[in-house]
Amino acid sequence: MTETSSQERDYLPGMGKHHLLPFYDLLHRVSGLSAVQREMIALARLHGGRRVLDVGCGTGNLLRATGKRHPDVELVGVDPDLKMLARAESKTRRAGVKVRLDRGFAQELAFPDDSFDVVFSSLMLHHLDQASKDEMLAEVRRVLRPDGVLVLADIRHEAAGERIAAAGFTVEPARVRKLRMFPAVGIEVARVH
Repeated sequence: MTETSSQERDYLPGMGKHHLLPFYDLLHRVSGLSAVQREMIALARLHGGRRVLDVGCGTGNLLRATGKRHPDVELVGVDPDLKMLARAESKTRRAGVKVRLDRGFAQELAFPDDSFDVVFSSLMLHHLDQASKDEMLAEVRRVLRPDGVLVLADIRHEAAGERIAAAGFTVEPARVRKLRMFPAVGIEVARVH
């Protein structure tokens, strides 16, 4: 794991509080989020040689599922929480999935312009304030290659599609999925234009 942020920022841990981290993967399994992440992977239309970034990768569930399904893609995960990254490293290593994990923030992605074909983000956007959401989307747009795709799933409490379009993406109609223990989750697919 590499620290990549040039500055420290406040962040909200995945379960809202650090002491709840042991329940993160249990909630993931019980909620049915795995089905949403499988759909995200399918919507990305991955094939060999693609470079994939998971922003707010948490404990690596989406990275692990992607690597198992597509072992020929390059996987990178970013999260501000070192404890989450440690779990992600352990889980992906046990699964035999090669992943690069960096400590970093969605609003300050430490990668060159045009360096990824696909960016994933799963249930992370709602953790950010309004200005940080716009910063994150601008950073995602910057690191995506021409014709790159953003596949983002988040709780449906705001019009994320409009915000994504304003950041320079062509947005497909949202797919809404109901999960156990969560409000509806929307899956947005957006392409760089």
